[in-house]
Amino acid sequence: MSELITLDNLKPGQRATVRRVKGEGPIRRRLMDMGIVNGIEIEMLKTAPLGDPIEYQLRGYHLSLRKAEARLIEIELTPESGTNR
Repeated sequence: MSELITLDNLKPGQRATVRRVKGEGPIRRRLMDMGIVNGIEIEMLKTAPLGDPIEYQLRGYHLSLRKAEARLIEIELTPESGTNR
């Protein structure tokens, strides 16, 4: 298993697999209700002009998260992630 990083560290076009959702209470429940659970593949698409929020694609839909929320999600990079796309 490779080193875990947080979702806010992905660059456009990179894919990763969710390994853990941190946080407690309502914020953790909200992230999980949006489909961010262990084992799901997620791709970083782009950032807003000022860098926050960040747009991701998972489960066939687009999702925007603030950097503070993305820092709560531990991921493992997909090996072919970030290749010329």
